[in-house]
Amino acid sequence: MNFEEYRRHDAVGLAALVAKREVAAGELLDLAVARMTEVNPKVNAVTLDLSDRARKEPTAEGPLAGVPFLLKDLGAALGGVPTSYGSRMFAQVTPAADSAITRLYKAAGLSIFGKTNTPEFGLWPVTESELLGAARNPWDLSRTPGGSSGGASAAVAAGIVPAAHASDGGGSIRIPASCCGLFGMKPSRGRVSFAPNGEGWAGASIQHAVTRSVRDSAALLDAVCQPQPGDPYFLEPPERPFADEARRDPGKLRIAMFAGSLTVGRTLDPECAAAVRDAAKLCESLGHTVEDASLPGDHAAMQAAAGVVMSASVAANMDAEAQRRGRPVDEGDAEGLTMGAYRRGKATAASEYVRAVQTLHAYGRAAAELFERYDIFLLSTLGRPAVPVGWIFEDPKEITERLFSFMPNTQAFNNSGQPAMTVPLAWSAAGLPIGVQFVAKIGEEGLLFRLAGQLEQAQPWFDRIAPL
Repeated sequence: MNFEEYRRHDAVGLAALVAKREVAAGELLDLAVARMTEVNPKVNAVTLDLSDRARKEPTAEGPLAGVPFLLKDLGAALGGVPTSYGSRMFAQVTPAADSAITRLYKAAGLSIFGKTNTPEFGLWPVTESELLGAARNPWDLSRTPGGSSGGASAAVAAGIVPAAHASDGGGSIRIPASCCGLFGMKPSRGRVSFAPNGEGWAGASIQHAVTRSVRDSAALLDAVCQPQPGDPYFLEPPERPFADEARRDPGKLRIAMFAGSLTVGRTLDPECAAAVRDAAKLCESLGHTVEDASLPGDHAAMQAAAGVVMSASVAANMDAEAQRRGRPVDEGDAEGLTMGAYRRGKATAASEYVRAVQTLHAYGRAAAELFERYDIFLLSTLGRPAVPVGWIFEDPKEITERLFSFMPNTQAFNNSGQPAMTVPLAWSAAGLPIGVQFVAKIGEEGLLFRLAGQLEQAQPWFDRIAPL
């Protein structure tokens, strides 16, 4: 097999070739490593090469046996390998054991051979940390691949792997998938365990993957949606595998469309708004009913409350590491903006944190009202296509404005707990991918996969390859 043949297959397809002995797992790993060696200096997607380790580890006979795979350097621990979280403070912190999701990936037969780039603590929708450097978008190297799973998305879009682990606390699966022309599913709260940890950002954060195909995303979620003992909340595995759902007809759906920005005072780039309207027309052509609607709830209050929770979580995690190492946090431990979040978190009263969580829960209840009338909510993933590397941080006074003009529509569904997917249905005039977002009720990933499979057949994207 050569690289072009390798790239013509998704993870499920590669696993089928391994199962039929048409290609060896070691050959696939060699192709992935060779591609990484060729393109990673340009995109800075993979920040830790573990290929020698991968070659020594036996491959489980799971449904994805032999498929090369990458872990984000945040959220999924690999025993004996540092998990940096994109931060100097954690650069040498080495977990003794795999986290639950890593064990399940291995049991599925995936060959984990590296870690991918992430911003410090996954705090940003771009991937530009001082420790790991800036990741770049294979569609345009001057642009960001998004964040915080920017390294994962850049690796998949660049052809290193067909799919990669990712996580999403405010859009960190959907944002980079949209920037890089990939499919990105953020599952429901409780669908994927954080064991041995409890939760991330009061339940806003969830782990899964970025993929080129819908069926890869479904197969990977099937592999890891297993509750672990002691999980603070969980969803039981579905009655029917998600991989089966991706092949089923979704039926006639009631879809609410919103071609604007959920964040007050922001507007969408015209190309992003047009992508939503075009997606609505596509859905109507497939037999669905589409109506204009808006999402209930106080979005500004939600964003403010999420800021309290995130900064308090940063402070708690940094203090825990300081206690472990026996030395207090100092200014050199983290980037300047992260230290600002740390100080804010330290100054947050316990009652303020509880009120913030209550505000997020109230927002989730309000948002759920829309789904009593509609099956799906359709809106833009991003406020604009992938922005230039460094753009968000160019002017310190403009950071908040630029942040939410770029990501106005993703954070809502982390805090409501609902599943949301971005589908690569549009490209800008400059050739940049534009993702369109679809949201469903909690626990309805199966419905999203059914719709995604239909959209993938109606308007295929798999063969649209980044020019890198």
